[in-house]
Amino acid sequence: MAVGEDAGSASAEAPGRHAVSVLLAFGKCLGALLPVYLAGYFGLSLCFVVLGLVVYLGWRQHRDGKRTRLNTAMYVLENERDFTTTKLFRSRRDVPAWVNFPDVEKVEWLNKILQQAWPFVGQYLEKLLVETIAPTIRTSSAHLQTFSFTKVDLGDKAVKVVGVKAHTEHDKRQVLLDLYISYAGNVEINVEIKKYFCKAGVKGIQLHGKLRVILEPLIGDVPLVGAITMFFIRRPKLDINWTGLTNLLDIPCLNAMSDTMVMDAIASFLVLPNRLTVPLVADLHVAQLRSPLPRGIVRIHLVEAENLAAKDNFIKGVIAGKSDPYAVLRVGTQTFTSHHVDNNLNPQWREMYEVIVHEVPGQELEVEVFDKDPDQDDFLGRVKLDLGLVKKARVLEEWFTLKDAPSGKVHLRLEWLSLLPSAERLSEVLQKNQNLTVSSKTPDPPSAAILTVYLDRAQDLPMKKGNKDPSPMVQLSVQDTTKESRTVYGNNNPVWEDAFTFFIQDPRKQDLDIQVKDDDRSLTLGTLSIPLSRLLSSTELSMDQWFQLDNSGPASRIYMNVVLRVLWLNEEPTSPVSSDPSVPFPGEGEDDVITDVTHRGSSVSPTPTRPQHTSPDSSFGTEGVLRIHLVEAQNLVAKDTFMGGMVKGKSDPYVKIRVGGLTFKSRVIKENLNPVWNELYEVILTQLPGQEVQFDLYDKDMDQDDFLGRFKLSLSDLISAQYIDQWYTLNDVKSGQVHLMMEWLPKVSDPARLEQILQYQSQQSYVNKAVPSAAVLFIYMEQAHGLPLKKSGKEPTAGVELSLKNTSQRTKLANRSASPRWDEAFCFLIHDPREDIVTVKLSHGWGQPLGAVVLPVKEILAEQALVLDRWLTLDGALPESQILIRAELKLLDSKLAQCASGSNGASEVEHVIPTAETVPATNQELRHRTVQGGGDAGDSGRGQVNLTIAYSTQENRLVITIHACRNLPPCSKDGSDPYVSFLLQPDKNRSTKRKTSIKKRDLNPEFNERFDFDLSLEEATQRRLDLSVKNSVSFMSRERELIGKLHLDLNQLDLKAGISQWYNLTEETS
Repeated sequence: MAVGEDAGSASAEAPGRHAVSVLLAFGKCLGALLPVYLAGYFGLSLCFVVLGLVVYLGWRQHRDGKRTRLNTAMYVLENERDFTTTKLFRSRRDVPAWVNFPDVEKVEWLNKILQQAWPFVGQYLEKLLVETIAPTIRTSSAHLQTFSFTKVDLGDKAVKVVGVKAHTEHDKRQVLLDLYISYAGNVEINVEIKKYFCKAGVKGIQLHGKLRVILEPLIGDVPLVGAITMFFIRRPKLDINWTGLTNLLDIPCLNAMSDTMVMDAIASFLVLPNRLTVPLVADLHVAQLRSPLPRGIVRIHLVEAENLAAKDNFIKGVIAGKSDPYAVLRVGTQTFTSHHVDNNLNPQWREMYEVIVHEVPGQELEVEVFDKDPDQDDFLGRVKLDLGLVKKARVLEEWFTLKDAPSGKVHLRLEWLSLLPSAERLSEVLQKNQNLTVSSKTPDPPSAAILTVYLDRAQDLPMKKGNKDPSPMVQLSVQDTTKESRTVYGNNNPVWEDAFTFFIQDPRKQDLDIQVKDDDRSLTLGTLSIPLSRLLSSTELSMDQWFQLDNSGPASRIYMNVVLRVLWLNEEPTSPVSSDPSVPFPGEGEDDVITDVTHRGSSVSPTPTRPQHTSPDSSFGTEGVLRIHLVEAQNLVAKDTFMGGMVKGKSDPYVKIRVGGLTFKSRVIKENLNPVWNELYEVILTQLPGQEVQFDLYDKDMDQDDFLGRFKLSLSDLISAQYIDQWYTLNDVKSGQVHLMMEWLPKVSDPARLEQILQYQSQQSYVNKAVPSAAVLFIYMEQAHGLPLKKSGKEPTAGVELSLKNTSQRTKLANRSASPRWDEAFCFLIHDPREDIVTVKLSHGWGQPLGAVVLPVKEILAEQALVLDRWLTLDGALPESQILIRAELKLLDSKLAQCASGSNGASEVEHVIPTAETVPATNQELRHRTVQGGGDAGDSGRGQVNLTIAYSTQENRLVITIHACRNLPPCSKDGSDPYVSFLLQPDKNRSTKRKTSIKKRDLNPEFNERFDFDLSLEEATQRRLDLSVKNSVSFMSRERELIGKLHLDLNQLDLKAGISQWYNLTEETS
């Protein structure tokens, strides 16, 4: 019976639905004819009807085209393999994730995760919009009290990451990723304002762009990354399919405006120079990450063009005319337009522009040339250039061929201006700028500096009339340039967290003027004027502090970080550079004479001079030295028990110290629960948030060592305290304490303190034979000039090796050039500046010598401020061969040395703990960088191993050759039976474990055995070699098995060079 009733009701509803559809069709026809009827009724011209029809057809065509593009994009993403293979095989544009190129990695696993999690992302977004954003919108205005989201659906099409490119070669304290994002989704979001019967929404979005993700700073604790910063380097491509009332935005005239407004909203917080920063740990300078200092400034000289296409033709092309060319230059959101030159296919502009570069590599200079016309300007061609080329070349002058045009070239001179944190060269910069005659068409003179203002917050601003809270905003002005912050509504303690950058012509004469105003701009809440000359006398040209406001309340103040940076041009002769990325960078070949260039209408003939001083990064020389004195321990747990625990024994304790990626091991003290070590360690560290010093105690056993406790110390706490002498309780055990003396050593540049430091040093004695360092030496290797050619006549691939006693460090191998650049920094611990000598050796591929220079550290003591910064002539090379070096010596003025300088202090601070045991010196010199080799055989006390680690590009495999060992210690009275065993970590399955043959009774064995691994070059650089030299022993033998170990990160080696090298063996290495 019920079934019959349901069938009857369904049949009854069918005519009803048909009647509704007929009425809707009739209503649409009536609506279409209504404008015609109204035009006739009111006597309007037929033109209005035609105009309305044109607008409707344009809207319909644009909307259909947008829907077609959206459907096509979704089809391509769903069937990308077949579509790409059949239709787009010849194009590399917008390639899918399964197409792999060497520099862009596919991340199909990430896309699967996104697709799986996409419904839950939709649930979160719906909750966010309905429960958080909608109430906020309703309370913002009385007209929006009935606002609501009627539908929120992200659809089933997730965002796709087409590819990822990782940049790890620029800054070791960050990871930089480029994510190629592609989204063509069937998202549907509808909103309604019931009060006005208004409905609107979005149904379908396309978004394509390159998202840069920066993981910085890298820290030594979970989650390993301090913050995540995201932004688009260039504006992404956006296409929105509107619904409801917003359908009007698809009218041709309004469409471009609406999409531009949406893109402006996205660009306001996600396109350079704006960034989205998400902190992951506390106590981070988020403002510094969100608005960092620029990477540099590029000065663009738009000189001229030639052989442009003729666009002004007459009588349908019968009479050929010329063009009225002008150029548009873009770098990110910065846009400049030149003047146009009438009737000229070889125009000369002679104009100069300065642009801020926030990210290299990535940011591009785009130059487009147009023909000026009364209606629509004609396109004459474009040039795109990655600004990383300019940074590499420093000065780049070249004729660039215009793309997408039949003919034409444009002549550009591009200069990379570095940011200097001192005013030493300001006078020289100002003098150079005065020598440039400025054209009247572009009256702004060249800048000598940039000023960056981090506007943080204000406190206790005065109230408005009626005791109402103000809505403050800030106007910042330098000369004729004024910039405004955002407005903080209803708050007299506003927080802005905005950043602003100004170009400064002469910081000695200009001021920064600040006005805090209410949002209507009529009421001034306070003023402040800062002469930029104050910054010139400040440390590192910066002021990070509270400033008292004038013409304001008695307690009104504003907090800002004001930073000035001098713009310095390393002008040097360079070779022409092609805009083709496949062409090598400039500055890597023979020197070239720079042609005459005019600056804004005046002729300038730069001389091909080399820079007289280095220009290191601002972080150069900021590392510090931590001195750790492991004194003793007491009341340790007894682990050596006998007869099932019935007889209590003691322990054989030793300590492992982990800090800054390094591990150090003390000596083992036999059968002692209150051991005295009296050992000293020193390590050079970069100050990063979250770093810790970890101490682990173990009981040495024949099989597996027993755990005796651990504790951790925060490096930031040690730096704040400067000096600590304290007992620390061991964690995770019943009892035990460790006595430590630790000091974050102050760095001074006063040579008068050296004698007292050395006197304190001579009074110290440690069991591990360590000598306290007297100084730390920072060396910056910038470039060389005029190196000799190879025997074949080709330019060398030059590298630099720096050696100090048994410590050696190497630069990377530069690209082929007789004038190579390295721009690398190194640091060494110095025990006696009067005696120590640094040797700098240059070679081709670590083989053919190219010259050397010997630098006694005592020469730096004679320099002002203990800084040597100049060209040094190379011995054993050409007469003109030189190298540009900066060497800074910082004396380590220990607090104990200061006490020892008193009359009775020497005996009080002498930390000599007597012991009958003597052991070889271990790890006397700890450094922040891993030493890759060097030193005499046997310095480590464990001997050495000779290896060749190379990557064969022809065979696509990693080749490791074990050649020999030398000076191995004997494991018994008959010597040792050594063999080598190694593993490439990470390797969970131990599939890369290999070992050599056994050499009987030989302390200097030769193996000459080769091992191959099928790995890509990228995979090889991510592996670490864990190598052990062992003594072959029987199962019941009591001889020592392990002779020595070596841990080697392959990313520290030039695998393509394949150099044979001796490495020190140790019990524990970093």
